[in-house]
Amino acid sequence: MKANPDRLYDLLPVVYRLRDADQGYPLRALLRVIAEQVNLVEADIAQLYDNWFIETCQDWVVPYIGDLIGYMPAPQAGDLGDPASSAGSALNRTLVPRREVANTIRFRRRKGALTLLEELAAATAGWPARAVEFYRLLGVTQNINHLHMSRGRTADLRDGDALDLLDGPFDESAHTVDVRRIVSHRTVGRCNITNVGVFVCRLKIYSVTQTPAYHFEEQAPNCYLFSALGNDAPLFTLPRSIAAHPPGELDLPIPIRRIPFKESQEGGSYAYVGADKSLQIWFGPDRRAVRPDQIVAADLTQWTYRPPSDKIAVDPALGRIVFPAHSTDFPMQAVRQGVSVSYRYGFSADIGGGSYERPTSQPADASVYSVGEDKKNRFQHISDALAQWAKDQPEAAVIEITDSGLYVEREPIAIKLQARQYLQIRAAIRQRPIVRLMNWQASTPSNLTVSGVDGAQLVLDGLLVTGRGVEIDGPEPGGAENASGDLCSVTIRHCTLTPGWGLHCDCGPTHPAEASLELVNTRAKIVIEHSIVGAINVDADQARHDPMRIAISDSILDATRPEGSALGGTNENCAYAIASFARCTVIGEICAHAIELAENSIFLGKICVARSGEGCVRFCYVTPGSRTPRRYECQPDLVERAVTAQFAQSQSATSGQVRDDMLAAERLRVEPEFNSLRYGAPTYCQLAESCAEEIKRGADDESEMGVFHDLHQPQRAANLAARLAEYTPAEMDAGVVYIT
Repeated sequence: MKANPDRLYDLLPVVYRLRDADQGYPLRALLRVIAEQVNLVEADIAQLYDNWFIETCQDWVVPYIGDLIGYMPAPQAGDLGDPASSAGSALNRTLVPRREVANTIRFRRRKGALTLLEELAAATAGWPARAVEFYRLLGVTQNINHLHMSRGRTADLRDGDALDLLDGPFDESAHTVDVRRIVSHRTVGRCNITNVGVFVCRLKIYSVTQTPAYHFEEQAPNCYLFSALGNDAPLFTLPRSIAAHPPGELDLPIPIRRIPFKESQEGGSYAYVGADKSLQIWFGPDRRAVRPDQIVAADLTQWTYRPPSDKIAVDPALGRIVFPAHSTDFPMQAVRQGVSVSYRYGFSADIGGGSYERPTSQPADASVYSVGEDKKNRFQHISDALAQWAKDQPEAAVIEITDSGLYVEREPIAIKLQARQYLQIRAAIRQRPIVRLMNWQASTPSNLTVSGVDGAQLVLDGLLVTGRGVEIDGPEPGGAENASGDLCSVTIRHCTLTPGWGLHCDCGPTHPAEASLELVNTRAKIVIEHSIVGAINVDADQARHDPMRIAISDSILDATRPEGSALGGTNENCAYAIASFARCTVIGEICAHAIELAENSIFLGKICVARSGEGCVRFCYVTPGSRTPRRYECQPDLVERAVTAQFAQSQSATSGQVRDDMLAAERLRVEPEFNSLRYGAPTYCQLAESCAEEIKRGADDESEMGVFHDLHQPQRAANLAARLAEYTPAEMDAGVVYIT
């Protein structure tokens, strides 16, 4: 509750307050200033009591409470950050997890227990895990009086489920002994008597609720895809609230395999299908729910399977659906009127349009227009809300989409902001609406166009835009200078502007050469935060104004291939813009007027700036052959410098050839490796385990370069490895193995 600013003034006798009123309340103004400081002191005193307890203390107090019980941060994870800064505070929460400090004494009392290793993974790194004792998987000769029929069985080539589980957390097949240690710094081993593997899940799961499925008419009229973008998307398991030990496949956020899905359906448990479970399907205009017993598991890789007339086929590994061609239970006339799905998908972090918690803000006096299919909403289409907004002309307005529906507008979306207007188009919290733009004009693409005058502002928040791109227009180049002004700023946060406009089944882009964001003769400042954006094209009249500014942070800029143009001008010209990048992964080439600052980023494509004497690039990976501002602690510069210093004293021709070979080898070694570079894959832009340590720990705080810097995964892994070594019994080794 807000404290009364006149709390001290109200304590004065009435006679003094009357005299103060006669003089214009100078005493009240003085006591209000004093009351502010009194409130601060009282709040600090109240916080002191809360800081006595690990559950309620402030983040900066956690290391001090840990020190009281002998808790020491793992030195392998790096140094603590500055608690006064937001970045340092976030790093400290990773290095000294509150949950681990709270349970340190309990963990010490249970040292050596297998279940403790799984709890350590959740407490220190925030990763769900399953611990496996590899000695149980060794193929050994058993004592005939003490047989273990289910331990270490030899492989049965007819058992497809066992073969599918090989080398995973649920492997039950027999293995020959591996003498290498699981914590080896060279080649990691697994199946040995002393080895214990802690299989962890790094990907988070996100829900999609009652979103229209994609009608895959290219194959057949009865074929659908769970992903509304038209790509194959593996479905993930929604973990049960109470996980048993050891956790099974239903207890971890992992992709759903076909065999357990089939066994669940045939056995009648329906563990994956239903309300509050991993997936659910509706069809028809009245959204009739498909019963769990009406779903059959199938391999739909080639779309050749035809389900029985009373069943529909689902492939959880690809996210595909096939309805029966002729059925009374699923009449095609009803199916064609709409198929909706709810499911879970996996991704690394809270970026792009997604159903997760995110901060929102708006002016206090903003008018709110609600859009959604629910009848309680005033508008069912975004264009209807925009028409009403244009009619009302409020100074500040918010158009909020309240569901995760698919919005295909009846006409092109064109937003025209008036002088000093503020407009925010956003998704409601934990919703992921998809705006599909159509090609309304045969001759030119129909982008979502935005224009404005005299300092107007636009914010796009939480949207997923597909089909076409977004175009920001400025004044006509032939008009008088500053005749009508221009937009002040355009902010794109927690949004996805689909790279390549759309996706094929294999997650390949449908229009790889097209830009997702076009900036035409505008001087607006473009701010992109926590988003996934395709290529940016700048079409500016360089003779009329100074370069525009583009600030990108915690985002992915994807031109769909490293050789494409991620940021450039029209006709292969340089983008007349000053750009800045912070914690970004850029797939494609950058050709800009200048780079003001780039830090902790990966540029998977050459950079060429016109003003190389301005700005700075620090703690980044820069593709060799780039023209950039001065660089500091970047790769592959550091490894090249080390090789050059090694051969600095030798003058022979042979050593020069060896040096060149080593330089080429080192450049190749530190080149970033990703699990996937295609948008739509769960491991999109996730650094591979084989990626060089110079990239995985190359940021200024020893975290990884790129968009997932703030996850602090290297610190989490190092912290977990140190705790496993501390809590594992003597002569045993516990190592971390990544499931996702």
